[in-house]
Amino acid sequence: MLNEIITVYAITDDFLKAIGHHEDARREMSDAEIMTTALIAAMFFSGNHSAACNYMKDHNLIPKMLEKSRFNRRLHGISMLMNDLFHQIGMILKQSSDCTEYLLDSFPIAMCDNIRIFNIKLITSADYRGYIASKKRYFYGVRIQLLTTKSGIPVEFVFLPGSANDVRALNALPLNLPPGSEVYSDSAYTDYTAEDDLFETSQIALKVMRKKNSKRQDEPWNQYVKQSTRHYVETVFSAITSLFPKSIHAVTYEGFLLKLEAFIFAFTLKQAFL
Repeated sequence: MLNEIITVYAITDDFLKAIGHHEDARREMSDAEIMTTALIAAMFFSGNHSAACNYMKDHNLIPKMLEKSRFNRRLHGISMLMNDLFHQIGMILKQSSDCTEYLLDSFPIAMCDNIRIFNIKLITSADYRGYIASKKRYFYGVRIQLLTTKSGIPVEFVFLPGSANDVRALNALPLNLPPGSEVYSDSAYTDYTAEDDLFETSQIALKVMRKKNSKRQDEPWNQYVKQSTRHYVETVFSAITSLFPKSIHAVTYEGFLLKLEAFIFAFTLKQAFL
């Protein structure tokens, strides 16, 4: 674990310096140390910040560890910075990869399930009540729209309300990919206009699985390629979701999203660098 912690800190600190991040030198903990602790919590402590803070302090990795409330305030203050840093790393991974194939899919993360929906206090908008078709039940939470390399490294993500359909993700995600890239997804992402616009403006081909009644049927060979690639989608996303704990403790909605972001970021670092 020690080697992983040192590597995570080195990566975050180097990238923050590379993007010209400046902070008050009088602070007891740097932003890189705050971010590293949150990522280590996601990697090894199921998102438990208190456990991660205690470990880092007890092992003298961060001797001047902040107490819990100050740490949480600092972490909330750099949430956008952490998001930006993730996408900067994602951009480097996209530019340095020889593979031009990417996988796009979504998965639900529940704040609560079924009968507890009406007791949720983190957020009250009905937009966050979604349906999980595979489990035939409702949930209250968010859908994570995730873009990964074919090998399963997340490079882009966005959070949408639980009721949002997958087509909405095509407008929400940056999809900042090299020209000639191919994005494979299931039939839920069918939007012919978005598909055409993406190809015309960015030379990015959206390879959507076609339904039987689709207006644009694939040639048999193209359908075979899409079905074969779909296997990668299911494998990659099952590996990612298996790392999430059964329940994510958070006091605020922003804190809930922060923990989700840290899980995705930590998974990217683990797959790409550790």
